[in-house]
Amino acid sequence: MFSLLKLVVWLAGIVVIAYLVLGYFGYEVNMAYFKETKAACQAKLDECKSKLIHNGIDNAKCDFACADPKLIISKK
Repeated sequence: MFSLLKLVVWLAGIVVIAYLVLGYFGYEVNMAYFKETKAACQAKLDECKSKLIHNGIDNAKCDFACADPKLIISKK
């Protein structure tokens, strides 16, 4: 139990340090990215779901890449 708590504290510390280092080097983390793109990703998944139902599992080609890493962390 103690090791799990220690792991959570270490991960939180690493995230805070990474955020500060990114800011120091002129990068900005877009905190609202996932809230903004949630509707578009949901629409993509619904379209893929309908393709899967109509074409079957073998013929369906879906693009599951909803998040673009270049838009999450960008240069200021």
